[in-house]
Amino acid sequence: MAYRNPRAHLATHEVTNQPGPLEDIDLFTADAILTAASSWSGAGAHRERLARFGAKVGSAEVQAWTVQANRAPPEFKPFDRFGQRIDEVEFHPAYHALMALGLEEGVSAAAWTVDRAGHALHAALLFLMGQADFGVTCPMSMSYAVVPALRVEPEVAAEWVPRVTAPAYDPRFVPADEKRAATMGMAMTEKQGGSDVRANTTRAHRQSDGDYALTGHKWFCSAPMSDAFLTLAYADGGLTCFLVPRWRPDGERNAIEIQRLKDKLGDRSNASSEIEYRAAWARRVGDEGRGVRTIIEMVQLTRLDCVIGSASQMRQAAALAAFHTQHRAAFQRRLVDQPLMRAVLADMALEVEAAVALAFRLAMALDAAGDAGEAALARIGLPIAKYLVTKRGPAVVAEAMECLGGAGYVEESPLPRLFRQSPLNAIWEGSGNVIALDLLRALHREPAAREALLAEIRAGPAADEAERLLGAPLAEGEARHLIERLGVALAASVLARFAPAAVADAYAARRVGNASLTFGAGQGAIDEDALLQRLALNV
Repeated sequence: MAYRNPRAHLATHEVTNQPGPLEDIDLFTADAILTAASSWSGAGAHRERLARFGAKVGSAEVQAWTVQANRAPPEFKPFDRFGQRIDEVEFHPAYHALMALGLEEGVSAAAWTVDRAGHALHAALLFLMGQADFGVTCPMSMSYAVVPALRVEPEVAAEWVPRVTAPAYDPRFVPADEKRAATMGMAMTEKQGGSDVRANTTRAHRQSDGDYALTGHKWFCSAPMSDAFLTLAYADGGLTCFLVPRWRPDGERNAIEIQRLKDKLGDRSNASSEIEYRAAWARRVGDEGRGVRTIIEMVQLTRLDCVIGSASQMRQAAALAAFHTQHRAAFQRRLVDQPLMRAVLADMALEVEAAVALAFRLAMALDAAGDAGEAALARIGLPIAKYLVTKRGPAVVAEAMECLGGAGYVEESPLPRLFRQSPLNAIWEGSGNVIALDLLRALHREPAAREALLAEIRAGPAADEAERLLGAPLAEGEARHLIERLGVALAASVLARFAPAAVADAYAARRVGNASLTFGAGQGAIDEDALLQRLALNV
């Protein structure tokens, strides 16, 4: 944050050549990459709403909330002072302010409450919210993604969809029917299974009234102060999806015991926990034995949010690097005018452009899912984009930190927080191997998805490589190579279709061919001026 009238003339030296903070800007209007993607994806129809939100998240006040919420992590309160079990988590007021900001502006609800380009609008809102704080986007993302799963069970949907799509935030820990709005989380994985949810041991016992009692544990339960969770447990008919609220219908606290909060690398403003169900009351969502099928669309949407989140992190880090190099000099020239720095920044810009383009193209496909081809593209494109974008995120953030040097490595800079956060999206909703194997299954079992992918890629510069890869036998040990190259091919095609020629041509030159191991090490002429102009925020 900026302080009023700091002293620059000190007893031993004068403070010069120091860029100020990048704040009090409209992060939507100032961002040429985001505004362009919003325009072609349909989210531009909500431009005034996005500009208003962009100004809020870019304000010095909101940026200060982020610092506060991450310096004072959540605190677990298992008991009250009388020794009675409460299982609550307390947050810093800044966390609640950030939650209210995002939920009231529709980060969770917009996709389900507007009549045009809802998923693209959600992508833009989440992209902006991430540049305030990534921790709070976790419960916002899950509250957005649960809607299709809830709709599988009409009675549950009638009760809960209006709550999670209400443009409000109600932090009180009271039964959901007493609140103005609700949030929802997920509790899927267990210690012995991890991504293999079929190895779960949690059991669901059907009660005489048709509801269930769940007994078991969950190793990761994100946002444990959510009003309810979607979870998986074995009923008599097999692995089944359930809704487990924090409160029972009789007004008593549900038997969900938080064992501890996770001490995480990043995402520190948000709480993640281990929980146990002690005959917890639950409602079935979907038929018994169809738990994975019930949650699969939810998983697709949270994968989209992983892409958006990593794209947002990359964008923020690269913008900080661009701003710093514009306003700091070394060796008698601005950093941004140094040939090697320009090469690095231009290469980083390509990653940002590709990430943003993939996120918005897939949001656009979800908005057009009534078309079979677009629905199939979303199905296969989301794991591909998640793999590529989330893997590139940490590299971009690390390079941006290097652009700032030591000033970027200290905690007063936003970059350490961004760097700690950057690996998460590659882990959440399927790590790299899980995602690569999911792609192999989709290519093998879903011909329509394969054809939709090829149809999209054929318009781009990597069509021949993609055709060759998809025409060869699909070997499990080569799945990472396949998904990486298909990701590059898909990004190149989307950029060729929607981005300026200078961007599309540079990505084709540096990523389709002539790939290098580090930023700024690629060969061949590209239009660095055009790339750097779009990378820098218009401030």
